[in-house]
Amino acid sequence: MSSSSKYRCAIGSLWLLTPLSMLFLFGAPFGMLLSIITKSQLLASQLGIVTTIFPAFLLSGFIFPIESMPLPVQWLTLLNPLRYYMVAIRGIFLKGVGIGILWPQLAGLAAIGLVLLSVAVARFRKTVG
Repeated sequence: MSSSSKYRCAIGSLWLLTPLSMLFLFGAPFGMLLSIITKSQLLASQLGIVTTIFPAFLLSGFIFPIESMPLPVQWLTLLNPLRYYMVAIRGIFLKGVGIGILWPQLAGLAAIGLVLLSVAVARFRKTVG
């Protein structure tokens, strides 16, 4: 065994991980939407923590398996972009799967990103105009 393969941890593709991570960040318009809706920066940051960070980790499958959650909560996790990202990251790093397996996660991330961006742009137009 060579020394380079002895310490190899991840078996997935960096070329798949990069666009997947960019697609995950495409869901960032939620923060923009919070900033548009709220009147102050302090309120926007507090709402961001309460509505994204805490629920994202609890409902992503990172701490608790989604399969062990009650069925209504499992449906709620479908609205969480981190859920799709976690499944994809585990698939890439631990199993080395490709886009043929991960396309449902990519589609979920893209759909959430498009919806949030559309709502943020529509709300911003109403604010400015």
